[in-house]
Amino acid sequence: MNSFASLQYDRKIPATLPFPRGPRHKPLADDPYPQVFEAILDQRLTATSRFTEESLVQMFGASRSQIRRTLTQLSHEHVVILRTHQRPKIATATPEQTRQILHARRLTEIMLLELTCQQLQPAALEGLRELIEEQRRFRTLGQFGAAIRLSGEFHLQLAKLAGNAPLAHFLGSLVPMTSLALAQCRQQTNQDTTVQTHTSLVDAMERNDVNAAAHLMNRHLSDLEQQLLGSAP
Repeated sequence: MNSFASLQYDRKIPATLPFPRGPRHKPLADDPYPQVFEAILDQRLTATSRFTEESLVQMFGASRSQIRRTLTQLSHEHVVILRTHQRPKIATATPEQTRQILHARRLTEIMLLELTCQQLQPAALEGLRELIEEQRRFRTLGQFGAAIRLSGEFHLQLAKLAGNAPLAHFLGSLVPMTSLALAQCRQQTNQDTTVQTHTSLVDAMERNDVNAAAHLMNRHLSDLEQQLLGSAP
């Protein structure tokens, strides 16, 4: 059996991508999870990094129990590999895992998008546009990890607007793994194109053009698959 086929989706998955809601320079003393995940997306922690619980305690100024909870959560999201009597290790997204993730996302997100368009509120569009502008700003600053994180946050906020908690929860289990794949293939991805596509998607939703919005979402995920997989078997 393919290892990815046996992934469990009944674990607790965060409703949004892990990043601070407040000022970016303010540490989250009570929860190092956002900072650790950001370090992974920024490639400050990679699959070849040798780190321990203790080194993360020192790096992020957190307690050992906080770091242990963070690593456990990242392990449940298949971002970190935890094995008994071994150092934690950052996972590497395989082509087959990435292909399956994006296929599941395509099926899920088209449905969520249609549900969202049925009950769309103008204020919701404004919130999505703010996320796009923040993503654009971090991309301009060269902070690729933050841009990738915000791209995922855009999709999760869009899913939340659909009002279907199980589907949104399922998408929340896929986004961290997608973000990991994007971070590890950063040179093959184009965040500028992602920003443009997100903008066009919100414009279509504002026009209540569901068909155009669905087409844009499908093309966006297809582009991601091409960028991440290329000609991979």
